[in-house]
Amino acid sequence: MRIAGARSEQIRPGARSGGRPDTRQGTVAATGAPAPPDRIQVLGIPPAEMTAAVKAAVSALASELDTLKAEVGRLKARLTEAEGLADRDALTPLYNRRAFVRELSRVRTFGDRYGFAASLVYFDLDGFKSINDRLGHAAGDQALKAVADILLSNVREGDVVGRMGGDEFAVVLAQADRAAAAAKAAALCEAIAADPALAAMGGLRASYGVAGIAAGADPEAILAEADGAMYETRRLRKAG
Repeated sequence: MRIAGARSEQIRPGARSGGRPDTRQGTVAATGAPAPPDRIQVLGIPPAEMTAAVKAAVSALASELDTLKAEVGRLKARLTEAEGLADRDALTPLYNRRAFVRELSRVRTFGDRYGFAASLVYFDLDGFKSINDRLGHAAGDQALKAVADILLSNVREGDVVGRMGGDEFAVVLAQADRAAAAAKAAALCEAIAADPALAAMGGLRASYGVAGIAAGADPEAILAEADGAMYETRRLRKAG
């Protein structure tokens, strides 16, 4: 029996001629998985206007969109890689000065918010010029890489290590007051002095200065304070 004014498909929305379920509208197929939406249907174009030419044009546009999405993904990956390279020192795996200052500011802000102490240690290598003069710049580069590895290997994951330029390095010690930072700096200097590879080049010593990372302090001012403390330590050692 049929209802006047209605087709059999309207009486049974899930049926097509022949009695098979209609899977075109996202209903679950025999496999149990929903059918993927038809891109042309998603566009909302009336079926009566969907000529072969329109279908071909829409399919071509959809293909171009997929290509653009893939290219955007590749560009994002390349941008992330470029940002990482821009943060790194040209010679060592450490942060360069610009990135180090940014990370120093981040640690200061975090400390301000959660109320923990942090300190900065500034290092300068004693005897580096002698290595360059006696063994050449290639040996000097190897010495700088060795120092970078020593620093990275002897700090915690949350600490920040950077090369400030030349033979100067800096370390942000999170959750460390001045006394703890000074003790850690002395241990790092001992590790540099005891390194066999550096000893084979004639040996290196390091001077250091410590500055507390005060709430709201300018990162460059913190660096300048630690740098000044380092030169004062060196002066006192030479005077003694």
